[in-house]
Amino acid sequence: MNKEDQVISGFRQLYNKLVWLNKDKMEESLKGFTSSEVHCIEYIDKNPDSNVTQLAESFYMTRGAISKLTKKLIEKGLIESYQKSDNKKEIYFRLTEQGKEVNQIHNDLHKEFQERDQVVFEQVTEEQFDSILSFVDRYSRHLDEEIKKLGIDKKSE
Repeated sequence: MNKEDQVISGFRQLYNKLVWLNKDKMEESLKGFTSSEVHCIEYIDKNPDSNVTQLAESFYMTRGAISKLTKKLIEKGLIESYQKSDNKKEIYFRLTEQGKEVNQIHNDLHKEFQERDQVVFEQVTEEQFDSILSFVDRYSRHLDEEIKKLGIDKKSE
């Protein structure tokens, strides 16, 4: 296996291990909510005035899929839609109090997992972090260009 394959395989293995380690606690603490719902709530919390287009682009989903997801979240009382007085055409989302509670549980779990794994990150030098982050950014930009080459316009879906 060459180094490129090792890197990709390593990313997959890390991701799969994280999911496996965190899964039971996440499912227990966030019972009744899907991963997509929780991550949509997290996005809305971190990005004020979120709309369907922004959510679709962020999650690499169609606007139709996001519309279904946000409708479920509204029905569950986790988010609410609103319009700005200067733009009656666009619909935005914000968290309800219940949505904020779910998001706080999610944040607390991430903090717990981060503390569990801190022992590894304490050993990483600034230079190593910079190198890793530079690679991840470069690879992400490459993948963005490949997506563009396919002619996929996330806004039109």
